[in-house]
Amino acid sequence: MDAPACPRFRYPVSFHMATIFPFRAWRYSPEAGPLDLLATQPYDKITPAMQARYLELSPYNAVRVVLGPRSPADSAADNVYTRARRFLDEWTSSGVLIQEPEPCFYAYFQEFTDPDSGERLVRQALVGLGAVEDYSEGVVHRHEQTLSGPKQDRLELLRHCRAHFGHIFMLYPDQTGAVDALLAEAAQAPPDASLLDDYQARHTLWRIADPDQVARIQQLMAGMKLLIADGHHRYETALAFRRENPELAGADRVMMTFVNMYSPGLRILATHRVVRSLAGFQTEGFARRASEAGFRVRPLTALDALRAAWAEPHPGRVLIGAALAGAETILLLEGELPAGELHLKVLHERLLGDALGISEQAVREEKHIRYVRGLDAALSEVREGGAQIALLVEPAPIGEVARVAFSGRVMPQKSTDFYPKLLSGLTVYRL
Repeated sequence: MDAPACPRFRYPVSFHMATIFPFRAWRYSPEAGPLDLLATQPYDKITPAMQARYLELSPYNAVRVVLGPRSPADSAADNVYTRARRFLDEWTSSGVLIQEPEPCFYAYFQEFTDPDSGERLVRQALVGLGAVEDYSEGVVHRHEQTLSGPKQDRLELLRHCRAHFGHIFMLYPDQTGAVDALLAEAAQAPPDASLLDDYQARHTLWRIADPDQVARIQQLMAGMKLLIADGHHRYETALAFRRENPELAGADRVMMTFVNMYSPGLRILATHRVVRSLAGFQTEGFARRASEAGFRVRPLTALDALRAAWAEPHPGRVLIGAALAGAETILLLEGELPAGELHLKVLHERLLGDALGISEQAVREEKHIRYVRGLDAALSEVREGGAQIALLVEPAPIGEVARVAFSGRVMPQKSTDFYPKLLSGLTVYRL
């Protein structure tokens, strides 16, 4: 399969380049039990039901540190953050977590089924530490805005535990595939860890400790720019913690997982916008309002017709599906996509804003809007779940994400859904 389309980028030579490091990770020992019972999805993907299940799986499940349960009786002396620190200290002192004897990188492979296409794919990644750099240095680039609430929560956890259980998901542009080749070479050995996650993705880890291999990887990665795929809040939390603790050894580094943006295993899923409880919404008037907002509107008989429309080349055009409550057909909204513009920005401004009257503030606060992965799931919200309308979108191309991020701009909220997620608890970085 061809690698995802992604333009070659040139950078000012005066800018800094990426600096990455091997590290002596803390990892679960065999005495802790099977990794299937210990690792978790990232904290922001853990639902209350998942949290409860993780807590039942094992007394050593990483959720106790990553996203522990809160209690009405919590106090300054006993709360979710102090308990997380206590669990971490107990696990390291008792041998539940043990530290690597030498600094390592890790080859981290994820074998998974694309939920949209059904393809079976493998995503190759490199786990290591990366220097915590201000965005102004031109090394690390973001593509999303962040919210203060999640950052404050993660900062309190970092202040108490001084450890990172989760990974910042970083992309780097390497058309040569040189780092991927070294990872594939490492994966010829028996794995050091392997497990299935909640979504039946297989996660496998191999240590890379040979000094020559480590040095070669550092050399290859030194010329790369880094783009945050997932983990914006945790990266900015690490930035804030570094500023708070300039003398603390290790605070200037954070655990990262690096994926080549040209990798054929890199997948971004579409995240559809489902609207409900919007006052004054009238199904019969939507097509007219969409037309007034600059879209050509025509009915389609089924989702397959929408998929077929997306599959046809449509440069300079944005194609959005609209499933309306009480309507059997799906509307195809076709509009102009100005050069350099983002298709999701067109959706937010001209459909959510102009046609539906939902303000930018309401979008940021997720009023009336729910973000749903999967076409069938989004359609079900309208047909069976009481939603008023589902706006169905194509996945954001990785080239578009890179172009926006490397030009210093950001994308609308929930623009990307990189799949699968990186598990928490496979490796731990203690400062």
